[in-house]
Parts: sequence; structure tokens; C-alpha cells
Amino acid sequence: MEKPRIIAVMPAYNAESTLERTLKDIPPGTVDEIILVDDCSRDRTVEVARSLGLTVIAHERNTGYGGNQKTCYTAALERGADIVVMIHPDYQYDSRVIPIAAELIRLGNCDVILGSRIRTRKEALAGGMPAWKYVANRCLTIFENVALGQNLGDFHSGFRAYRREVLETVPWRENSDDFVFDTQFLAQAVYFGFRLGDIPVPVRYFAEASSINFWRSTRYGLLTLWVMLQFWLNRLRICRSPLFRKTL
Repeated sequence: MEKPRIIAVMPAYNAESTLERTLKDIPPGTVDEIILVDDCSRDRTVEVARSLGLTVIAHERNTGYGGNQKTCYTAALERGADIVVMIHPDYQYDSRVIPIAAELIRLGNCDVILGSRIRTRKEALAGGMPAWKYVANRCLTIFENVALGQNLGDFHSGFRAYRREVLETVPWRENSDDFVFDTQFLAQAVYFGFRLGDIPVPVRYFAEASSINFWRSTRYGLLTLWVMLQFWLNRLRICRSPLFRKTL
């Protein structure tokens, strides 16, 4: 792939105070366009994004994290993206790694790249990750690696890069509008034979960074286990799910 068109997408909700910092870290010339999809923020996210020259899509109603990503990927494909990089505008993930993720995809090493927040336990906890969230992440990631036959460091990262063919093949429009969208997408990518890899991304936890609470995390964890079961039911041809039906 020579000179791919790279589009960064940002699913946004109340990102007024962190958006500009996230953008400033993106190396100049790395992306051809940045699309921000605002999910009915209660602050000035839309105004700030437009003042910074981003392509802005504002939802008329809150669709949830997964619903926001659906709009992001639809818009990126319509604008001719060869590589789509999804990064949260809350400054939790280091946007300086965007060119590294895109290059690994351009070279054909991987079809999907995730940013791993957990290089070491000490580093993750020092970066502000709550201990309970660290333990939950490790347990779920180990389980998912075994279930999906992968070797990823962090299955629950909000930094992701995709080759266009992945978004054209995976039936992500059938996915949940909630946080489990991400888990479903990765299970689908594995099911259809795409290659997953990851790169280290320093973790940043602070007041303005988005995060789900303990009870929503618990629900998310249980839904993650359900997605793994669905994956194997489909793999063994015991039960078919629309989640694993190839996009026509």
C-alpha cells in the first residue's frame, strides 16, 4: 500500500478540556483528516472541534460509545480512508504513536493494531489505573487471549487502527451501541481471519479522562464473557449469530 489515506476518528463526549491537547500530540502530516463525532456533549466540544478545523459530526441524540463508533467508521469509509485510526479525545492515550500504528498496517504486518496500556503492572498503576480495573483487565485479557488464540497485551484499549478491508468485512453495524462494541469487533476480526497486533501506549488516568464506573465495568466484563461464548458457538457451528455473518 503506497501513500494510504489515513483518517483519524474521535468518538467524543464532553471532551472540551482535553481535545486540543490530544490533537497537539499528533505528529504533523500523519493523518489526512480528523473526524470527531460528538455524542450530545453537555460542554463546548463541538465548538472547540470546529475551531480547530476538524470534520465534525454532531449526533442529535446520545447513541452510546458503540453507536458513536458506528458513525465514525461509516464517515471514514465514505471519505475514502485506507487506514482508520480511532483515538479517544480525552488525552488518555498518547496520539504520538498514530504513525507507528498506521505504518505497521501499511507494511502489511497487521490488519488491526491496538495500543496496549499495560506494559508492566508498576507502570499501569503509577499512571493512575485503579487497582480493581487493572486486575479485571488482566483477567479478561488472559481469558480472551486463550479463547481467541491471540497474544495481546490489552484487549480493552481505546486506541485502535484498522485496515479498510477489516471495516468492510466485519459486520460491526450489528454490534452493541454500548462499550462491549469493542470486544465484539475484536472477536469478529479474529473470526474472519484478520491479524491483530499491539504497540505500547503510556496510560494516563486523571479527572478529565473518560472511564466507566465499577458497576458498568462489571456488566461489561460479563458481556465480554458472553461474546467469547458466542464466538465459539459460531466456530463450532452450534449456533449462528448475526455478529459473525460476513458483510455483503
